[in-house]
Amino acid sequence: MNGYKLSNDPRFVEKLKDIVGLYLTPPEHAVVFACDEKSQIQALDRTQPGLPMKKGRCGTMTHDYKRHGTTSLFAALNVKDGTVISTCQPRHRHQEWLRFLNLIKTNVPGDQEVHLICDNYATHKHEKVRKWAKRNPRFHFHFTPTSASWLNMVERFFRDLSENALKRGSFYNVNDLIGAITEYINAHNEDPKPLVWTATANDILAKVKRARARLHKL
Repeated sequence: MNGYKLSNDPRFVEKLKDIVGLYLTPPEHAVVFACDEKSQIQALDRTQPGLPMKKGRCGTMTHDYKRHGTTSLFAALNVKDGTVISTCQPRHRHQEWLRFLNLIKTNVPGDQEVHLICDNYATHKHEKVRKWAKRNPRFHFHFTPTSASWLNMVERFFRDLSENALKRGSFYNVNDLIGAITEYINAHNEDPKPLVWTATANDILAKVKRARARLHKL
């Protein structure tokens, strides 16, 4: 499974088929979002300026840094067109998740059904979130199997964000960090490219079966 942890979720197959189905054959007149939080992103300030890459030498940066606080990024990746709805908040409790759900709600026309792919983090299933869902019946929640965050396409966007905007950055404070995240997402949304999912549920299940067989031989 390419380094991924095998899920022991008893409903793994059911959840897998549900989510892959949303990727490959999304429902008509609806929008599908892959959602998650990238929590506790640190505003790291390198102790010395890095040296840029030049001919014959790689770019450099110091191994040590100063910490200037954290932020949590909430993001919803539109599976069809690749655009991202996002907000940064100091924490990632159910209160912040509800604010983010309301942000999504204001950005999607009221006549559209909304399908949200989320992980099993307790915040996403909080009692107040369930009550919100009952008041907003056009929102449909789909939860990934346990230990299967790789099924959520927004994780690929988070990886790109880290590699392209955060990994080599130096941030003097949290606002500086949030500014860099916002700038990256705004640029992404100006020319969005959807992440194409190609693997069928049967393809994935075959890989899982082979991985389990190898695991049992250890």
